Amino acid sequence: MDDQTAKTVAVFDRPFKLPGFDETLPAGEYDIETELASPPDHKDPQAWKASVLVHLHARLSHPGLTRSLSVSLADLDHARAKDKLSGKDLSQVFLEDMLADPMVQLVMQADGVSEAHLRHLYSGSRTAQTDMDDADAETENATAQGASRDASDIHDAENEGMPCRPRTSSVFV
Repeated sequence: MDDQTAKTVAVFDRPFKLPGFDETLPAGEYDIETELASPPDHKDPQAWKASVLVHLHARLSHPGLTRSLSVSLADLDHARAKDKLSGKDLSQVFLEDMLADPMVQLVMQADGVSEAHLRHLYSGSRTAQTDMDDADAETENATAQGASRDASDIHDAENEGMPCRPRTSSVFV
């Protein structure tokens, strides 16, 4: 193996799809070749992007035919992350990594944000969650009490600098 390419193996536990390829690929091991640097004869090394070559399994209908698929590293990483977390979206992968970070845990603790609240935010559902009801009840009470005061403050701010209307009512006879 020369120093321009790296060879690895990607293992998928479930069937998966890659963007730009219509087939659903079966679970299993796939040989991966990644070009680490631009080829010496490449005209613009700055514009070069890493090439990832996935060696596909032979089809049952054509057992002697070898196929390779060139994909972006991001697409391959996305497929591997989805497989790693039982088919969850990439946002779920991000959430799990974020929750495992001790610094994020400290910030969450300082801000009073629970893991359940973050999971609810990343779930995309807009229905109320019973785990969050206790944490949100305190916030709702404070919001209800301050709502009329906030409305008054907003009204005052909107009308700042405006001439006052006389509060006396005149009777016309």
